[in-house]
Amino acid sequence: MIWQFASRYFRAKKSTHAINIIAWVSVAAIAIGAGALIVILSVFNGFEGLVKSLYSSFYPAVKISPVTGKTISLTRAQLDEISSLPGVASFSEVIEEKAVLRFGEDQTIAVLKGVDSHYNQVAAVKDKIVRGRFDVGDDLAYRAVLGIELEAALGVDVERSMVPVDVYVPRRSAGSFMVPNEALNSGVLYPAGTFAIQQEFNSKYVITHIDFMRKLLELQPDQMSALEIATTADADANALRNRLQAALGEQFKVQTRYEQNQALYAIMQTEKWAVYIILSFILVIAAFNMIGSLSMLVIEKQKDITILKAMGARYRLVLRIFLAEGLIIAGIGAALGFGLGTLVCVLQQQFGIIRLEGTSFLVDAYPVSMHPSDFLLVSATIIIIGLAASWYPAKKAAAQSIELKAT
Repeated sequence: MIWQFASRYFRAKKSTHAINIIAWVSVAAIAIGAGALIVILSVFNGFEGLVKSLYSSFYPAVKISPVTGKTISLTRAQLDEISSLPGVASFSEVIEEKAVLRFGEDQTIAVLKGVDSHYNQVAAVKDKIVRGRFDVGDDLAYRAVLGIELEAALGVDVERSMVPVDVYVPRRSAGSFMVPNEALNSGVLYPAGTFAIQQEFNSKYVITHIDFMRKLLELQPDQMSALEIATTADADANALRNRLQAALGEQFKVQTRYEQNQALYAIMQTEKWAVYIILSFILVIAAFNMIGSLSMLVIEKQKDITILKAMGARYRLVLRIFLAEGLIIAGIGAALGFGLGTLVCVLQQQFGIIRLEGTSFLVDAYPVSMHPSDFLLVSATIIIIGLAASWYPAKKAAAQSIELKAT
């Protein structure tokens, strides 16, 4: 009965046409706010998914690194134990160190990352090659795969040049840095390919063979900077991290991909919630229209309220009728907004209507990804705002006294 009264009040013509206009203005405002929230949240989801996919190309699912210092030592028995753990698909030993690179007259500082033959099973850098090929070489000739911005900074042409890049790193056993020949270890790398993932990696990393790094840094065969692990498709990375930590002890730091980039993911979530809160004010503004519309409706329906109370309707029943009226306005607006937002997102996914300016982006148009949780969040927000906006007019209607005039 409550919803029958509320829907009838919404549909029926009012003595003052402005009441209908304000009601539909409220619906339109809620629809615009709901649609805008869905579109913006979907764009944030799209960018978040894009960033995660880029970072997953370079960062492993699980990483074992030292708690202190630069290197860890893992025996063959420990590696075999790690390999036998449920959820471990593959692992790769890596060594990272900053170095000075010189090519002709150009030089820069970069991070050399030495990898073994299993690296392509752990990371997807091979799929991001844009020039040349992924080849780290062997004992006959060690090769380098450079980030695209690092390639430009050095002036290297990985497809045509056969000139090697000179590499210099501090010698661990050096007693003094006054004599360059005694203070530095050096080597040469032949450029083989260029990758393009994200600026943070493109301008910083050079991937080469792990044996080259061990020779350059004077490390033992069982020493490495980290062990990068790929998980099976059904593995729980957090559970695997806990198993690895228990097996290896506290002298090793075991991190999931999320923990390796915790600050980045936290920033993305903070930005998304900040935008959600800001855009929710559109719905709050729409709520003022609802208050005006429902207040005028209460005045319009004073006679009906008096009759209902004379027939035995209590305070709670009248209150719920006008609260339901507010929810109908909010619900129609939400449905229209969801339809509008979904249409915009689908058109953007299919045709890329709104494009990114410039030519340096990995995608041409704004990425969008609709999540059911966003629809639930916006629905809950609209319900709360609708109830809050309806409360005062509904309370006023419910508190109206019975005034029957004798004829």
